[in-house]
Amino acid sequence: MQLKKSIGESETPIGKAFDLFIQFLIVLSLVSFSIETIPGLTKQTIRILNITEVITVAIFTIEYLVRLFVADRRLKFAFSFYGLIDLLAILPFYIAIGIDLRSIRIFRLFKLMRVFKICRYSTATQRFGVAFLKIKEELVLFIIATAFLLYLAAVGIYYFEHTAQPEQFTSVFHCLWWAVATLTTVGYGDVYPITVGGKIFTTFVVFIGLGVVAVPAGLLASALTGATKDEE
Repeated sequence: MQLKKSIGESETPIGKAFDLFIQFLIVLSLVSFSIETIPGLTKQTIRILNITEVITVAIFTIEYLVRLFVADRRLKFAFSFYGLIDLLAILPFYIAIGIDLRSIRIFRLFKLMRVFKICRYSTATQRFGVAFLKIKEELVLFIIATAFLLYLAAVGIYYFEHTAQPEQFTSVFHCLWWAVATLTTVGYGDVYPITVGGKIFTTFVVFIGLGVVAVPAGLLASALTGATKDEE
């Protein structure tokens, strides 16, 4: 019972200290993982990083097993969001699949809001949830309309540019990347039109893309304003 309070309840002093310790290890693991991607590290640095990885993964493994042991419904915990995050973060280390998933434990940092009882952030999160619920129909309609626009943009640029650039605009499916980059107004410049018709068509697509970006932002802002007024 005491173990369950210490591990599962952050309201107690021991539970809070344990949560803070785990959060520190998560940050340490994320920093260590990021440093490992730097080329040209010395052997001593690599050794320190490897030791850090072994220690943190060992502690995360013990934590996961203990949480699973003290859980009232172990199967439910195992398939819960944080349960799966914890398992996926340590599993590659043991089965050596070549994929490091330690970085996904960053989601566990959301528990800091509970540890420090940051109520205003919790309220803000709930307000976002209410806002999304208010505009869910509009968002679904917007997503469908955007999918139609992406397809039409891909078809249009295919007809304008396929003959001039057969390698770049090979098919409508290849053109979808150009449609996404153009409609979202990102414009990476890796694929661009060279014909007069293609340039004119792209101009219209870009202007439409400005509306595509603005519409969801306006809907969310309006919904958040409404949610705030409802609270007041």
